[in-house]
Amino acid sequence: MEEKILRIENGLQPNLQIEGDSVPHYNIEERLKELNIPGASIAMLVNGEIEWAKGYGMADRSENREVTAETMFLAGSISKPVAALRAHQLAETGEISLDSNINNYLTSWKLPENEFTEKEKVTTRRILNHTAGLTVWGFPGYDQGDTIPTVADVLDGKGNTDSVRVYKEPGDSWMYSGGGYTIMQLMITDIGQKPFPEIMQENVLDPLGLKSSTFENPLPEKYHYIAATGYRGNGDEVEGKWPIYPEMAAAGLWTTPSQLILWAKEIQHIYQKQEDGLLKTETVNEMLTPGKNNHGLGPGISEHTFGHGGADEGFRAQLVAWKETPHAVVVMVNSDNGSIIQEILLSIAREYDLPGVDPMIREIKEQSEEQLQQFAGNYTLEGLGMVQITVKNNGLELSADFLDEPVFILPESEYTFFDKNDGEYINFTNDGDLISGFNVQGRKASKIE
Repeated sequence: MEEKILRIENGLQPNLQIEGDSVPHYNIEERLKELNIPGASIAMLVNGEIEWAKGYGMADRSENREVTAETMFLAGSISKPVAALRAHQLAETGEISLDSNINNYLTSWKLPENEFTEKEKVTTRRILNHTAGLTVWGFPGYDQGDTIPTVADVLDGKGNTDSVRVYKEPGDSWMYSGGGYTIMQLMITDIGQKPFPEIMQENVLDPLGLKSSTFENPLPEKYHYIAATGYRGNGDEVEGKWPIYPEMAAAGLWTTPSQLILWAKEIQHIYQKQEDGLLKTETVNEMLTPGKNNHGLGPGISEHTFGHGGADEGFRAQLVAWKETPHAVVVMVNSDNGSIIQEILLSIAREYDLPGVDPMIREIKEQSEEQLQQFAGNYTLEGLGMVQITVKNNGLELSADFLDEPVFILPESEYTFFDKNDGEYINFTNDGDLISGFNVQGRKASKIE
């Protein structure tokens, strides 16, 4: 086992790989330092048992406290599929119907009806799979010392985010909404008549074995000595060491990889063995059926895996469980820079010969200086401002006031380029023989000179 772990630790590889180039491999400790990520923690599940779990780097730099397998991290949006389990329990006991109007179960607050809810309603099922037509994608959390709003105040926009409202017909299309899961959190507390963390501890966390995990926010003092401090991408500590999330179902779970992976163990066992567990087989089969945008009723679903990612202020995490084989992995880091997570997952997938975790492959199709010059000039990118493109090093460099640093792109075809750092595509448009603009991340840019 030690040899296997050693190969994984020294087998990290970049997510973006260029066709024909040799692929570099990194050591995990050296890579953490190179990327300015303080610490990481990994747990690997095989055949229903944690085969190994290990921490790397620092949980808190100022305290010189190292990450161990017992170090707690914020799970970010992996809180959502864990919270979803309670909603499924309520459906199984008949306390709710996944397909009834969510307002039927809300007593302390009601979601305002509007023109979009005349025919279709916001339901728990649609909240679970992000088709409820609700606003508010995510939450920034609150600093220590801030006034923490109630959940109802969050939903009415009295915190640091917009109000959660229906902005398109429920069921019509997919749009990720942490706001929806916050409504679900309120539904769970209205039905249970107890604080959300208490309900989750009794019905989900403790039964799964997550006895040292908690949805409590702010994090209780008894956990502070094993909690990782969150860090910005530049290495600065998060204000007060970590954020506070009253939006607990969406973003507030504190846990370790070794505990969080027990959620995957339970769901995976029920699904693969078709045996009832904390949830019924029928429920889990439905949970892991991909809907719009390949999202199930809680987790995201791909051809070979199910799971979820997490991104809180100062923390990043990823849970991946395989559908056909008894493997699962959780990786958590205490930084806004989570780029090492995919590099770790690629090494693990290679070592265990697991499908569905693959690098991003790009191919360079070199262009002449003359060809590249046609793209040079000034552009206006909608919603952001001016972008200047110049020819540099057989590619193009994009500079703008809204960019922290210039972006270097390389050609993959005549009009398609990719970001050398992350593989993001930039597609240029032409009007006859002249370049007229480009598209990137759903935004359009127009060439002005």
